[in-house]
Amino acid sequence: MKKLVFILTTFLALTFNQTATAQGTLVDVAVGNEDFSTLVAALKAADLVEALQGDGPFTVFAPTNDAFAKIDKDALANLLKPENKSTLANILTYHVIPSKLMASDVVAALKKGDGKVEVKALNGAVLTVMSKDGKIWLKDEAGNYSEITATDVTADNGVIHVIDTVVMPK
Repeated sequence: MKKLVFILTTFLALTFNQTATAQGTLVDVAVGNEDFSTLVAALKAADLVEALQGDGPFTVFAPTNDAFAKIDKDALANLLKPENKSTLANILTYHVIPSKLMASDVVAALKKGDGKVEVKALNGAVLTVMSKDGKIWLKDEAGNYSEITATDVTADNGVIHVIDTVVMPK
C-alpha cells in the first residue's frame, strides 16, 4: 500500500510540474481555472484584464484562491473596492514580470546566482526568487515567502507559475 501511495504521489507531482500548454492569453488561462477565481476578480477590480491580454510576454506568479484566503477577509474586500484600485493594481503587478521566464530559466539563474536571483516586477519593485529546502520560493520586499507550487502553465502571451501566498510590495 505504501508503495502504491508513493507511486501515485510521484506521478501527480510530475504531472503538475510538467509543461502544460494552454490556449489563449494568460487571462484566458486564469478564467478557465476555478482555482484562480479570486485572482480573476482582483484583475477585473484593478482594471488589469486588458493589459494581461496584451502581447507580452509576461510571467505571472499566480496566487490561488487558497493564497488569497490567507489575507484577512475584510482587508481583501477593502482592496477590491473601486477607491482602492491603484493599491490593488500595485499588488497585482508585483506578481508580473515583463518577460517570459520558464522554470528552466529560473533554475539556471538560481544556479548562476548561488540559489538566489532578483527579478524586477511590472510595478518596478523587486522580487527575490530563491532555492530553499529543495523548493523554489519567492521572497517579497516585506520578507514574506511564497512557494512556487506548479510551473510552466503556458499561454499565448506568457507563462504562469502558481504560488501559495500573495506577495506584497512595500
